[in-house]
Amino acid sequence: MSLTINLIGGALIALIIWWFWLSRSGQQKAAAATEEATIVVDAGVYTPSVVHARAGKPLTLHFDRRDPSPCAEQVVFHGLEVSEFLETGKTTTVRLNDLPPGEYRFTCQMQMYQGRLLVD
Repeated sequence: MSLTINLIGGALIALIIWWFWLSRSGQQKAAAATEEATIVVDAGVYTPSVVHARAGKPLTLHFDRRDPSPCAEQVVFHGLEVSEFLETGKTTTVRLNDLPPGEYRFTCQMQMYQGRLLVD
């Protein structure tokens, strides 16, 4: 009986890892360098998950939250000290001004949703 429970637990852990980190890695779309982009928040991912921007220019991001999961309620830009709450079924605009060059992660507050902002 305990062997069955351990096998089921291991399978569930593998499924969670696959769902949040491995399943969509080949489907990620990157946007060209832009000053404005729309990011859909749905099914555990940001689409597109990679956004290219120009250094020193303002960037406007529109987050279209379709996922009602509590994990999707906030976006955090690591290294930029910016975070914003996202309402379900609405589009929230985040404006980033005078971006320094570099690579910045944006995630949900639990870091399950993952995205990258590449500033050249």
